[in-house]
Amino acid sequence: MRQKIRKTLLIVSFLLFPITIWYFSPYLIIQAASEHIMNGSFIVFASMFVFSMFFGRVWCGYLCPAGGLQECLFMCKPDPAKQGWRNRIKYMIWIIWMVTIVVTFILGKNDVTIDPFYMTDHGISVSGIYNYVIYYGVIMLLVLPALIHGKRASCHYICWMAPFMVIGSTLGRILHLPQIHIEADKNACIGCGQCNRSCPMGLDVKSMVSDGTNPKCTECIQCGACIDSCPKKVLKYRL
Repeated sequence: MRQKIRKTLLIVSFLLFPITIWYFSPYLIIQAASEHIMNGSFIVFASMFVFSMFFGRVWCGYLCPAGGLQECLFMCKPDPAKQGWRNRIKYMIWIIWMVTIVVTFILGKNDVTIDPFYMTDHGISVSGIYNYVIYYGVIMLLVLPALIHGKRASCHYICWMAPFMVIGSTLGRILHLPQIHIEADKNACIGCGQCNRSCPMGLDVKSMVSDGTNPKCTECIQCGACIDSCPKKVLKYRL
């Protein structure tokens, strides 16, 4: 039942993407910074960071529209995306992007203001033909890596939002904040590999369980698919 609810939330989130896309825009936050405006994407990214200190990457597992789109592609490319050096690409993108935002803000003009609906039409992102061109360009940017490399490849390789949550969850652990995570009883594991097959991020959950490290990989999105698929209930949510 939990996975049905999760997937429904993801699909609804993706269907709302034409309305919400500007609130995840890496470009609009730069444009707003040049005018000293804290726009909708600034508020969303800051909220993701704070939220992740307690809930890790739950946003990615339950609410991300890009995640919902990519999970719809599993029927086309069900293979796990390769891990390794490609995972670092998103951090390089994020660092360059953050430096650009800071420099743009420093060089910007006007007093600092807050405008959550900056560059939207009464809060709606895609409201014209030109905006639809941008929208479908973003869709292709998310679709192609997933079709070529496998499960949620865009999340692994190019997502500019994931680093906020990785850094936030890491900070939460350093500060010993109560934080949701997945724990495993490795002695009860029978090595069936069902957790690996069900993981939407294509992680090697079975190896993490057998090593006694629990699924604490920064790529884990706390979706609970491994928990719900385990026949021996080896995996559990813990706070």
